[in-house]
Amino acid sequence: MTHRARYEWVWAAAAIGCLISLSGPVHAQVKGLEIVAPGNPGSGYDQAARSTQETLQSAKLASGVQVINIPGAGGTIGLAQFVTGKKRNPSVLVVAFSLVGSVVANKPPVTLDNAVPLARLIREWEIITVPANSDIKTMTDVVAKLKADPSSVSWALGSPGGIDHVLAGQIAKAVGVDPSKLKLVHYSGGGEQVAATLGGHVTVSVGGVPEFAPQIQAGQLRAIAVSSPERLSGVATPTLKEQGVDVELGTWRGLMMHPQTSETDKKALTEAVAQMVKTPAWKDVVTRYGWIEAYQPAAEFGTFLKEQQTLIGEALKDLGVAK
Repeated sequence: MTHRARYEWVWAAAAIGCLISLSGPVHAQVKGLEIVAPGNPGSGYDQAARSTQETLQSAKLASGVQVINIPGAGGTIGLAQFVTGKKRNPSVLVVAFSLVGSVVANKPPVTLDNAVPLARLIREWEIITVPANSDIKTMTDVVAKLKADPSSVSWALGSPGGIDHVLAGQIAKAVGVDPSKLKLVHYSGGGEQVAATLGGHVTVSVGGVPEFAPQIQAGQLRAIAVSSPERLSGVATPTLKEQGVDVELGTWRGLMMHPQTSETDKKALTEAVAQMVKTPAWKDVVTRYGWIEAYQPAAEFGTFLKEQQTLIGEALKDLGVAK
């Protein structure tokens, strides 16, 4: 090969290399992102926030990501501070079924309509449990007790207006029992719910599958129904529908953007999250927490939010919580 031919070959190879580099995937890079979790450390909001932080940074889709916890009033305090605060950096808020319920029940001046949908991330189904020594073996037993006397069944639930609360009301309505007649006991966290159930202080307990999994596996709690449309992988428990209760309901978590987010930041955040949910790291996170992948981009998530507001609003009216 002549000197000139060698020069031309090297030049061509370099040019091809540049083209390959330019045509390859370009990662969105969000700098100084702030993620607001409207709940305490360790809560579902916090888990979603820190999982998003961890995955975005490990995939180099964002840098300098910070998580800020602002608990209180079912998430509405965090929502209010997020919307009204002036942000210098891109910022997102973790939202969930329970936050929609808190807004419907408490009617705060700031609502989810004041924020901008970014994406739904995951879903999670509910499980209904009883103490292992309970005489209740199936959901049919619970329904029989409810029909005989609604107050004979006490329900251990999470916060008012949350997924547990709404599910209990929908179960009652589906079997012909007035939801407002239910005997409900609310707890601030899953640990308190589990303790109350194990102590025999309540008849049944409703919560996320991951919350009760350790006690179910240890034989301390008996799972009698799941709220999913089909049986869940790894959970040998029949659905409500299988047992004659026509109810299907699950919680979810997603992200909202600050109302003053620039178009440039909106595009970067949208691309970063869309790429994040495809990474092996995110799939590992979903498996770790027992979540179900349920990504929806902004437009679809916005429509979903409207549907959830209607569903939750009607359910809380039936329960006598909202007007």
